[in-house]
Amino acid sequence: MSEQSSGQQAPPGPAGGSAGRYQRSTNGLIGALLVTLLVIGGYVAFRALNRDNPEMRPTSVDYLAAVQGAQQGGFDVVYPPSLPSGWIANTVHFTPGDRPAWGIGMLTDAGRFAGVRQEDASLDDLLHTYVDEDPSEGQKTRIDSELGSTWRSFSDSGGDHAYATDLGDDVVLVYGSASPEDLRDLAARLTTAKR
Repeated sequence: MSEQSSGQQAPPGPAGGSAGRYQRSTNGLIGALLVTLLVIGGYVAFRALNRDNPEMRPTSVDYLAAVQGAQQGGFDVVYPPSLPSGWIANTVHFTPGDRPAWGIGMLTDAGRFAGVRQEDASLDDLLHTYVDEDPSEGQKTRIDSELGSTWRSFSDSGGDHAYATDLGDDVVLVYGSASPEDLRDLAARLTTAKR
């Protein structure tokens, strides 16, 4: 007996015009999303563990070349001829003109900041700009330097320190978050010698 004679029809196949059906549910969608998130998370974790992260180091600047340029312009800048071991100079600032201003920013071997600022400005203005709005003045300090041996000392509540002395009409400020010993060492190195 044939299929036609029994009255039964075969279910339509892919070519029969009726699309195949599958179950759609919220649980199935959530499961698919979780699997996708796990795959992405695994990939991100794999990349994080196997990636070489470059160590970020501050860029060093040739502050001695800047010293030479400023001196050629007729300005006697204050600078350290050498830095303590492990220190780098990472910024130089020079404003020429009738009231020139000069500055060098450095990082110590411990990553702390130390700066030198020379400017024809009031000490209070320099302290407010580079140290604190209301720094505490300490005792005068003896630092054997070409610039002079008596320096005024300052500190703030955040742990910054500064030493200041006069050089002609200019104020020289050595300041930063570096230790007082490091700042005194920096001040002792300062010179205006021609390069």
